[in-house]
Amino acid sequence: MKKTSRNAVIIVLLVLAMDQLIKILVKTHLIEGEEILVAGHWFRLHFVENSGMAFSLELPSQYGKLILSGFRLIAIGFIIYMLRTLIREKYHPGLVYSGAMILAGAIGNMVDSAFYGIVFTDSIGRVASAFPPGGGYAGFLRGNVVDMLWFPVAHGTFPNWLPLWGGQYFEFFRPVFNIADAAITIGVAIIIVFHRTFFQQAIEPETPVDATHVDTISDNTDEPIAPVSVD
Repeated sequence: MKKTSRNAVIIVLLVLAMDQLIKILVKTHLIEGEEILVAGHWFRLHFVENSGMAFSLELPSQYGKLILSGFRLIAIGFIIYMLRTLIREKYHPGLVYSGAMILAGAIGNMVDSAFYGIVFTDSIGRVASAFPPGGGYAGFLRGNVVDMLWFPVAHGTFPNWLPLWGGQYFEFFRPVFNIADAAITIGVAIIIVFHRTFFQQAIEPETPVDATHVDTISDNTDEPIAPVSVD
């Protein structure tokens, strides 16, 4: 399984490098709320900073950020443990690679939370600078996650006859996310789709049968053959 382990490490490093490169470029070139049209109006780089969990949810109190960061650290440790177990038990490589994508995404967002508050200034009304003399905008484990990928493919208003949402404005896809979020989502989706294949442990190849000892019937014998009498 050395090849599987090596490929898993490569996946983690590639996803993490791509995620951090794009985040740093966005953080150091755009003001929060600024955007760049990549492909018309349906694909934009829209810079926002997420101070909490997915979809900008936040934990209450001043310790909410530390609790969230602590949870992320525990999750990363658990994923690493599971990946080592899957590799040792020789599970399907696809399951290991999907787990590697999830791990890379978790580490990517953890890097933001742990270090961006120390390394960068805030991006409110200005482009952030790195390693400012007076320090960053937050302490260790209190930084914000940088999001930038936005795909508002369709938007409009729900018809009035529709229960609950009638007459309300809708936009698909509204959430702004990053490469780390995408890696986690794709990894989970692959596991769900191929779970029947992935959760079958690999069977060790059977040891070849040693065929050096084969019983043979000897045609030669020292004992005389008893005569057969026919009446």
